[in-house]
Amino acid sequence: MQGKILLVEYEEETSDLLKKVIRNEGHSVDCVRSAEEALRLLGNSPYDLVITDIALPGIDGIELLNRVKEISKKTIVIVMTSYPSLETSVEALRAGAFDYITKPILYEELIKIIKKAFDTCYLNRISSFYSDEFSDRYDFSNIVGNSNEIKRIISQVQKIANARSNILVVGETGTGKELIARAIHYNSVRADMPFIPINCSAIPENLLESELFGYVKGAFTGAVISKKGLLEEAHGGTVFLDEIADLSLRLQAKILRVLEDHEIRPVGGNQSQKINLRFVCATNKDLAKEVIENRFREDLYYRINVIQIKLPPLRERKEDIPLIVRYFTKRFCNEAGIPVKEISNDAMQRLIDYKWPGNIRELQNVVERAVLLSNGNIITADDLPDTLNDDSPFLNRAIDEKMSIRDYTKSFILKYENLYSEQQLADMLGITRKSLWEKRKKWGLLKKQQRPE
Repeated sequence: MQGKILLVEYEEETSDLLKKVIRNEGHSVDCVRSAEEALRLLGNSPYDLVITDIALPGIDGIELLNRVKEISKKTIVIVMTSYPSLETSVEALRAGAFDYITKPILYEELIKIIKKAFDTCYLNRISSFYSDEFSDRYDFSNIVGNSNEIKRIISQVQKIANARSNILVVGETGTGKELIARAIHYNSVRADMPFIPINCSAIPENLLESELFGYVKGAFTGAVISKKGLLEEAHGGTVFLDEIADLSLRLQAKILRVLEDHEIRPVGGNQSQKINLRFVCATNKDLAKEVIENRFREDLYYRINVIQIKLPPLRERKEDIPLIVRYFTKRFCNEAGIPVKEISNDAMQRLIDYKWPGNIRELQNVVERAVLLSNGNIITADDLPDTLNDDSPFLNRAIDEKMSIRDYTKSFILKYENLYSEQQLADMLGITRKSLWEKRKKWGLLKKQQRPE
């Protein structure tokens, strides 16, 4: 998808280079050097995407982000920074940024983020269309499959979408839990209100409370202004708490209070306010077992588990794999502007036979790689990665021993780090390159060239 982009960058040389890269991807791009100039253009003409540096003369990039969202909530914003920090990135994402990128900019990374942004933009437009015109006929085309399990799940979602009950979606990593949560939201009476996804394991514990509940001015060092929390931003809509099992017991108690009292109180505040939310939670863990082992509150478990949707792993619905493969092949070929490729019988059989520990997310990455790297109009078995060899003792051990996601990821990195680039490894694991580096650092797996002197 091509779109109209506004680039806000003070350095002229950087602006010229980025403009050239973006235009080479087929996008229309206007360049300005200040937030004030950007706001003037935004007041006269709509843009699909704004890419802005945080460090700007006058109004900075974060304030510009806030003002863009006031002008048009549908405009997607990507921020750039030369001085990355956790606080800066969290502030940008909390303010509504789609993503952030660190300077010096890797052009391939920028192109990938823009591509994802426009995919989101397109899906939002589709969702808006169906919400406005066909609220009782939500399009489930993104939930691909003809298996009895998938038909059962779609039927279940249709039945419960308009209920006020909280929902728990369970399933292994990569099975599509957020996709189901979005289907529930956009097929409900809340479809015109916000859908706010929150990954409970992605935000550090010391920041998560203020992100969820907001804070008042002076609540802690650096709180120079009051900020709304994500729960308040979602008022009237749906909150998707992904990986809820990773919440600390202290934050579990606070979420329980919200569910019981329908009130939130910002950090440092002394007044509560009523909130209207529906919670859809998700986990890849056995919450009942977490309760027994005192890692998850029993009262919260019963509150969020009113209705449970269980997503099967891909290896248990192999009959859906050909449909999913063709769906992703068509999508990635269209995005690349090339004719839709066919899949040879031996390649398809290889895909069907593989056990897919990373589920649909892993399959998506494999198909995208094959589409881009294969020669000709047919994807063959030779175009697929060696990791799909089901005779691999590593993969069999991972499945047979029911390895945890952590142990599987660690073993996967050690086995294939010399065969694939860091970006390829990250893509195959369904994580970002930054997340891969952080896992390497945490587990002591950094290569020599990655280690700080």
